[in-house]
Amino acid sequence: MRHNKKVNHLGRTASHRKALMKNLMISLIMHKRIFTTVAKAKALRRHIEPLLTRSKEDTMHNRRMAFAALNMKEAVTELFNIIAPKIANRPGGYTRIIKTGRRLGDGAEMCMIELVDFNALYTREEKAQTRKRTRRGGRKKSTSTPENTQVVATTTSSADAASPSDNQQDDTTSASSGSQQEKTSE
Repeated sequence: MRHNKKVNHLGRTASHRKALMKNLMISLIMHKRIFTTVAKAKALRRHIEPLLTRSKEDTMHNRRMAFAALNMKEAVTELFNIIAPKIANRPGGYTRIIKTGRRLGDGAEMCMIELVDFNALYTREEKAQTRKRTRRGGRKKSTSTPENTQVVATTTSSADAASPSDNQQDDTTSASSGSQQEKTSE
């Protein structure tokens, strides 16, 4: 029975495991998505989730605790300035593990672990911004004001409305006949 054996030792000594988790946390914070084995990703999730919860409240104490866990100033800055505002409304579950198959060399199960709010395919904000499409055509809004259209409609009659198109046809025929006359005169 495996009572009280929550920690996966990953076949490493305590110092090696601590350094590995620190490096994985920094890589995940800086790149937002990393590829690793499933066992390492599950072990990483136990370390990174409390750190992400701490980053939601930007205090000096939380920054120092994050620095103690990461030992990299750029990663702490990235965590508090870029990641924390995006995860502020999420009540936990900041990471997602997606299995990608087995590694060719040794057959180890590989996966991708990523920060949930940094994947554009799955975020709700992206879906909320798209507009609902309908099959209705809808009327286009005209640029002229309603007063102008009424004035134009009252001044032109149906006979006058037909005459401009006739005039345009007459102009085109006269222009073509004029060009024929020029050719004959040459």
